[in-house]
Amino acid sequence: MPNRLSESTSPYLLQHRDNPVDWQEWGPEAFAEARERDVPVLLSVGYAACHWCHVMAHESFEDEDVARALNADFVAVKVDREERPDIDAVYMAATTALTGHGGWPMTCLLTPDGDPFFAGTYFPKGQFLQLLAGAKEAWTTQRDRVLDSGAHIASRLRELSAPVTGHPLDAAALDAAASQLRSQFDHGAAGFGGAPKFPPSMVLEFLLRHHARTGSADALTMAASTCEAMARGGIYDQLGGGFARYSVDARWVVPHFEKMLYDNAQLLRVFTHLHRATGDVLARRVALETAEFLLRDLRTPQGGFASALDADTEGIEGLTYAWTPAQLAEVLGEEDGRRAAALLSVTDQGTFEHGSSTLQLLTDPDDESWWAATRDRLLAARLLRPQPGCDDKVVTSWNGLAIAALADTGTLLGRPDLVEAATRCAEFVVGTHVVDGRLRRTSRAGSVGTANAVADDYGNLAEGLLALHQATGEQRWLATAGDLLATAVERFGADDGGFHDTSDDAEALFTRPRSAADNAEPSGQSALAGALLTCSALTGDPSMRDRAEAALAASGQLAARDPRFGGWALAVAEAALAGPLQVALVGSGREADALVAAARQSVSPGLVLVHGEPDATGIPLLAQRPLVGGRAAAYVCRGFVCDAPVTDVAALTAALGR
Repeated sequence: MPNRLSESTSPYLLQHRDNPVDWQEWGPEAFAEARERDVPVLLSVGYAACHWCHVMAHESFEDEDVARALNADFVAVKVDREERPDIDAVYMAATTALTGHGGWPMTCLLTPDGDPFFAGTYFPKGQFLQLLAGAKEAWTTQRDRVLDSGAHIASRLRELSAPVTGHPLDAAALDAAASQLRSQFDHGAAGFGGAPKFPPSMVLEFLLRHHARTGSADALTMAASTCEAMARGGIYDQLGGGFARYSVDARWVVPHFEKMLYDNAQLLRVFTHLHRATGDVLARRVALETAEFLLRDLRTPQGGFASALDADTEGIEGLTYAWTPAQLAEVLGEEDGRRAAALLSVTDQGTFEHGSSTLQLLTDPDDESWWAATRDRLLAARLLRPQPGCDDKVVTSWNGLAIAALADTGTLLGRPDLVEAATRCAEFVVGTHVVDGRLRRTSRAGSVGTANAVADDYGNLAEGLLALHQATGEQRWLATAGDLLATAVERFGADDGGFHDTSDDAEALFTRPRSAADNAEPSGQSALAGALLTCSALTGDPSMRDRAEAALAASGQLAARDPRFGGWALAVAEAALAGPLQVALVGSGREADALVAAARQSVSPGLVLVHGEPDATGIPLLAQRPLVGGRAAAYVCRGFVCDAPVTDVAALTAALGR
């Protein structure tokens, strides 16, 4: 059979459409063919911006010898992990269980029933050919052993998805998590752990919220110093804004150059919240530059946001981004080139490969106007270089994160254009990705894909819509978020109060995936917990809060054991402890705007804010909230118990600060 990826909507799969391998997409047809031919399935999982996925593609999947071996003795299936996170999750669990580690590309051998009997990650061509030969031999001569192995692996992994014992994330648990993070903190370079070092966006949000609730100086120091170290290091794009996926070293100098939407959306929100908490000028600048990166480089013509920029440019990491002193001088002239090299830590020896350097900004420039002009000149010159490819599929979950971040940043930093961008994105995602009342996972070029959404799609999109509702006062976003959450509770709920990753009517895999871990983005369970908690505070619906607290308890054991992998659950738990703190603002004009601005400066993690006219249709917090003496008024309620309304900024600030 020929390669069957040409009609795919996934940019990653389309990268493989011209391989001599007879790839096909995941589906019942592939497994039916495996049964008919009596051969195993070779499952290869990756994503478009993945460096080692590209390497394995060039070494093996474009090679005729490999293709002959694969096509003769296997059914070859390609999966984009970002399009089908459910498939990725269950087979990554198998890979981790069998090898002790995971990563992409992921390479699994499956029985025609889908049970994994071998798993690994990247294989050079020689090792890959040996693997295929060994698998063929085992399938031919030791079939019973292979089938038994696959069934045993699948059975053990099914046991891991059993209901969990709840572990409430109360004040003591959150204090303990902050203390454990302190013990893992890198006091020299900031962040947590060693190389490779990833931006801990959700942990940073937890620490900011923990500081806001408790006054912990340690929590604020860990968050602020990590943000500064990342912002000044090579992991941050000093010319174009935005963060790379991770640093290969412990000091944030050399990034793995892929730039992911989910990282940048979450970090945008963190830097905005850090500025709100401290007034830090660097945090404000980085937030706005990262927002500009999203709008300039990732926004699609339809108003959504693309998934990623590749790690490689023309097969070379860093080709677009790294500089030598000579290249700086070529663009800026000798004098300005030397000055820029000193400022940006570009040396003759280089901090990256082949004598080139990543750009760092370890100190502020002594002449801001000179630096602004220099930055513009270097960025313009960089745009003339070959550029990394863009994975332009729109992922529901990650766009939800972007909507939330842009709505928060636009309102807190006085950028209404960012709120408008969030609104346009929400209109596109809701208008395109909601099909017959259910969410789909992705779209590309305005056409929605066939893959059903998973739990984090529902949770993160609802989170974004609730942030947008608070930024704009538009009732439609509250209503849509409520509908999404009602569907999620019905379709994804688990017996222990938590959530499965897939719906009850989703395609059956060898186990139903479920994870409480917040890795690069919130787990579906913690994403839904956060959105349910916020929606409860905005609507007064106590059942949503109960559901959120049950989901937090289901995540509590993991979050308490290793808070680095429970960052969003911990952040949501901080909001649950601090709130609900509800602020309903009625009226319009200058006085109302001043009250809104004052309320938004509150750092309470339990705060929700709505602004509109009294008794606005469909907005529960504005019901029976009249003007006071004809003036705009703010109603502050804690735990659904309300203070007397206030009409001036000083009184509102005092009410929020007590």
